[in-house]
Amino acid sequence: MKIEGISVFTGRPVTVRWEGQTITEIAEIESRDALPYLSPGFLDMQVNGYNGSDYSLDDFGPDHLVNIIESMARSGTTQHVPTIVSSPQERILRNLRILAEQMERSLEIESAIAGIHIEGPFISSEDGPRGAHDPAYVRNPSFGDFQAWQEAAGGRISIVTVGPEREGALDFIRRVKEQGVTVAIGHTGAEPQQIWKAVEAGATLSTHLGNGSYTQIPRLKNYIWEQLAADELTAGIISDGFHLPSSVVKVFTRAKGLDRLVLVSDVALLGGFSPGVYKWGNLDVEVFDDGHLGLPGTTILAGAAHLLDWDLAHYMEFTGLGLAESIPLCSINPARVLGLPKSYGRLEEGAPANLVTFRWQPGDERLKIESTIQSGRRVYASKGG
Repeated sequence: MKIEGISVFTGRPVTVRWEGQTITEIAEIESRDALPYLSPGFLDMQVNGYNGSDYSLDDFGPDHLVNIIESMARSGTTQHVPTIVSSPQERILRNLRILAEQMERSLEIESAIAGIHIEGPFISSEDGPRGAHDPAYVRNPSFGDFQAWQEAAGGRISIVTVGPEREGALDFIRRVKEQGVTVAIGHTGAEPQQIWKAVEAGATLSTHLGNGSYTQIPRLKNYIWEQLAADELTAGIISDGFHLPSSVVKVFTRAKGLDRLVLVSDVALLGGFSPGVYKWGNLDVEVFDDGHLGLPGTTILAGAAHLLDWDLAHYMEFTGLGLAESIPLCSINPARVLGLPKSYGRLEEGAPANLVTFRWQPGDERLKIESTIQSGRRVYASKGG
């Protein structure tokens, strides 16, 4: 099998060949007109749901999982990390078991999932930092709960988000870190010293930095500055144009550096819906005319509506960076956070055959995805792809 395109890393036309699930050859070819860009498939490290499906639904089932995977493929995302938010323990366990069962039954589903993220319920209970998480389910960390999650998931949990200010959080971080699972700081109103202690305990990731926070914070001594300053922390950011202003995206990029930054969609159940107010669990959530999701009558966001094909285009617009610098933020970097092989997210022999072709030029609001290859299988093709 082969595919041709302009390498996003070199700007040169190439042919990529693969056998099974592995790239076997990368070769430069003569320039040809009208070739699309060719990139490693995108890895989205935070996907709550999309188009009416969500990993935290009380009726989550296999059809929801397939719907989400197919939606990801249309955006060029070949692997993602299902994210379950603050929910009753029984529901978390049920949905984890469904995920594990489906991955065991289907190689296609297993290869589309790069791990599982539990975002909450061990987060701040305060308005603002809690975000759109249901306050009824927010609670203090419990390592016993984590062990039950991991058993239900068949060992597939790779990230847990924690608010360091919660009682017992530091011991929880240490114990989860010992299990080889990434601990992220997020949905927190922690004091600066609590951020330091969480990093010392083993936290290595910031969940959608700059979001899940108070609307007003101390000017200099706050949890955002402390996470920016901590070289031990890789920062996930949502660059959709709604969660962070363009200036903040640029400053975060300069502060963290390109090696310690990951683009995530944080896309949620109402992504892809028409404007209006919808019931999401016990919460009313509005899809605004400009495409963002929020709690009606407030400035508090409620997840995201756009996928990485949109976020990448906006990230490049905000920072002035090109494809070669930006693509690793949703391929190589998240793979490193998740402990995947070093070849992941690269165009090289021996790398996984996860590939996407697309059209894009500066000023476009999103990448125009033409085809998506996931583990050697074509899982999406546009009419022109």
